[in-house]
Amino acid sequence: MPAQVMSVNGGAAQDLPAKLTGQVITCTIIAAFGGLMFGYDIGISGGVTSMDIFLKAFFPTVFVKKHHAKEDNYCKFDDQYLQLFTSSLYLAAVASSFFAARCCTRFGRRVTIQLASLFFLTGVVLNACAMNIAMLIIGRLFLGFGIGFGNQAVPLFISEIAPVRYRGGLNVCFQMLVTVGILCANVVNFFTAAHPWGWRISLGGAAIPALFLALGSLVIVETPTSLIERGHTEKGFATLQKIRGVRDVQKEYDEIVYATELSKQIKHPFKNLMKRSSRPQVVCSMILQVFQQFTGINVIMFYAPVLFQTMGFGSDASLLSAVVTGSVNSLATLVAVFGVDKLGRRLLLIEAAVQMLIAQVTTGVILLLFLKSTNELPKKYAYVVLFLICFFVSGFAWSWGPLGWLIPSEIFPLEIRTSGFFCAVSMNMIFTFIIAQAFLTMLCHMRAGIFFFFAVWIVIMGIYAYSFLPETKGIPIDEMNEKAWKKHWFWKRYFNQDRDQSPDKA
Repeated sequence: MPAQVMSVNGGAAQDLPAKLTGQVITCTIIAAFGGLMFGYDIGISGGVTSMDIFLKAFFPTVFVKKHHAKEDNYCKFDDQYLQLFTSSLYLAAVASSFFAARCCTRFGRRVTIQLASLFFLTGVVLNACAMNIAMLIIGRLFLGFGIGFGNQAVPLFISEIAPVRYRGGLNVCFQMLVTVGILCANVVNFFTAAHPWGWRISLGGAAIPALFLALGSLVIVETPTSLIERGHTEKGFATLQKIRGVRDVQKEYDEIVYATELSKQIKHPFKNLMKRSSRPQVVCSMILQVFQQFTGINVIMFYAPVLFQTMGFGSDASLLSAVVTGSVNSLATLVAVFGVDKLGRRLLLIEAAVQMLIAQVTTGVILLLFLKSTNELPKKYAYVVLFLICFFVSGFAWSWGPLGWLIPSEIFPLEIRTSGFFCAVSMNMIFTFIIAQAFLTMLCHMRAGIFFFFAVWIVIMGIYAYSFLPETKGIPIDEMNEKAWKKHWFWKRYFNQDRDQSPDKA
């Protein structure tokens, strides 16, 4: 290994020798259980908040409205405290992701993942044993801390250990396990709905992925990038050889060291996010998170049982319908796992925007015409809506879902990687909170119009993906500026060397 590393302008993916080793696959699967934690929580919330025994214990006014014969279909679940149960987690995730970004840089990705599992386990215990709303909300806050730390560390971890040619597919494993978590939660809710302790069993089930992640994090390796960044160069080189399965890793090692040397010149990485040359990555990563939430997907996943009950499905049928959509979500994500490194990021995003737009508009028209304040949606139309929701979910599952996490994790240079990804995670959690907190109220006031609201956003995001998002398929993570951003018709103007000579060293 050279003592001094020259500037590396590096080659394409095939110039960096690497095998898809068992070590990388094992580490990816274990780390991706952070996604399973996240997904389980998304899926469990909607089912639990539709259980009568849970509503009786914590939200009696909602229980009364739900069973009132003449209650408005669109407003029966409109309750700020009920929405706070779901959304409080994401508020905590926003706050914790700032500390998670610092933890990633100072102590490494592996330690951050370990802390995520411990926070999550604490939240699970508090929720499963909750005796009042305060205990329930405090538990949700701890779950939020776990989600904030996990979502900050896991995508970065996978992007840094994955070989370039497999980076997209491996990173999508995070979202794949998010969808599996949602499906598992829906199945658990279906079988526990009638049990006297059903909601406790459902909420307590989140301990399983958290325990797996906690124990698995003792086995996984730290990423070579994190080791070298923190001064452990010999160990970083050895780890790189181990995870690549080849002896000749000098070129990739040199690229990491060069990126690390640049990052060490940055004394204030958050300040450097304001640099002109950082704007393309920051804007794109943050706006992708906004778009991801404004597809309307979390409306489906948070409140699927509630939404199906609004459309006239019975309680058990609504939970079963949520299982169906969860299954579609998991299966469709496989398209991204195997297709993202062949088809590219942009093609999947653009195709899915068209698909989701058709589903949202058609669903909105059906509900506008056939679901009034106090009637039931005719069964034939209810099943059409179920199909349309599955059609919508499948499009999201192979595009805006996984790629919303993949793209921000791979586009930042090392000197602003953790701080930049923090911005993406925070934006995701802020808008997840907004949607979760506001949806039931929006449904009450906007009625079927809420689907047209999301449809407008889908049009905007499709145009954005087509016009402003560079393709990142097959580009080494530390060469993204040179090979993607500086060649893009719009963003290349932000890399004018006369206006942005060097990193901030202040």
